[in-house]
Amino acid sequence: MEKALTSAMEDYLELIVKLKQENKVVRVRDIAKGMHVKMPSVTSMLNNLAKKDLINHERYEYVDLTPLGLKQAQKALYKHMILFNFLKNVLKINSKQADNEACRMEHAVSSATLKKLVEFIGFIESCPKGSFDFWGYFKSHCQQGNSKEECVEHLRDSLDQFFSQKKSKPGGKDADKTMSLDKREQ
Repeated sequence: MEKALTSAMEDYLELIVKLKQENKVVRVRDIAKGMHVKMPSVTSMLNNLAKKDLINHERYEYVDLTPLGLKQAQKALYKHMILFNFLKNVLKINSKQADNEACRMEHAVSSATLKKLVEFIGFIESCPKGSFDFWGYFKSHCQQGNSKEECVEHLRDSLDQFFSQKKSKPGGKDADKTMSLDKREQ
């Protein structure tokens, strides 16, 4: 059974991984600087993390993650990465805001919800409406809004393009059997 972590604990573990990648060793002062807190606050948190067997740390020594700590840090970083990429690449939020929002969201989102989000991203990337022109269209919609008629026209164009690509694929026997959007609307 995994030990429940606070959002602050997860943030510390994530930072320790990042600092280890950058500096090879992790010091209390580096963590304090990265977390924007004073060194006694870091020491207190490190004691809590050590009690949960997430880090190894002796006074005046470097900080290292245990295998369990590394697993928890990777889990938190994975959530952060998925949410950051969704916010930045799908919703077109600027990088700084997307990073801040992902940091807050990662602590609240369940594994089941994150899995559904990953499935959704995969779906919209493979769906005919998820084409690159669709994302440009979405950006335009966010900036100036679009009418329902423009959305229907864009959907029709996207589906026509999708089905024409299916027909042109070698061996695409079933492509000739696909219905056009007009037939489906009847």
